[in-house]
Amino acid sequence: MIAILQWTTFAVCALVAIARIPSALRRENRSIFGVFVLSTVAILLSIDVSYQSIDAWLGSENYTNLILRFVVYGTVLLAGYRIAKAFDGPRSIRLIVGPVGKSVLTGVGIATVILFLLADTEGTATGLKTLPARSPQNAALIESYAAVGRLYPAYVAACILPATFVAISRPLPKTIRIGALLLTVAFAAMAFGSFYPLIPSEAGFLEYVINYTSVLCLALGLAFVWISSLMAKRALRMHP
Repeated sequence: MIAILQWTTFAVCALVAIARIPSALRRENRSIFGVFVLSTVAILLSIDVSYQSIDAWLGSENYTNLILRFVVYGTVLLAGYRIAKAFDGPRSIRLIVGPVGKSVLTGVGIATVILFLLADTEGTATGLKTLPARSPQNAALIESYAAVGRLYPAYVAACILPATFVAISRPLPKTIRIGALLLTVAFAAMAFGSFYPLIPSEAGFLEYVINYTSVLCLALGLAFVWISSLMAKRALRMHP
């Protein structure tokens, strides 16, 4: 089930990224194209078979996981900013790219690198979940590293949720309201990431379901907003 969800999400992100290439070449909304490219890369780096191959090439120290963290940060930053602009959320924009947002991103980025370097991550393990428990201290470092990695997506999600949630009931085209609903689900799932430690170990698969549901809804939500813009442009050409 997890593999199906992973590859489905990867396929959706990759297909939309490919479909956005002509627009990107025309310099139209290149940031949205960037979101889909980064999302595709993030999913690829999180799938076991590709993660194992890439990390083996990097020395089997799980540097792939560190790269994945920063790809996710970039995706969330770019997506949050563009979505806040699309749904006219000036407060959300300020919180994401203003002084507070920059401070949060910088702090999370530094903490991510420090905790990763302090921990013993030898031996490729997708998600670091199957690494041997070498010591209680090392286990605590890896858990802290994972917790810090969830902070920035949760922060951006909290910033953007008011804008997407309000848009669901606004008098907007149906495709945009569907997109807003999907984006609300996506960011609600990201925000829930902060509560992963509360999930019992026997239900650990829920983390994967929530993560990939978030990315899938993000991709589909942006796709619906994009389709709505295409429909508006077509209507304008037909009725200038």
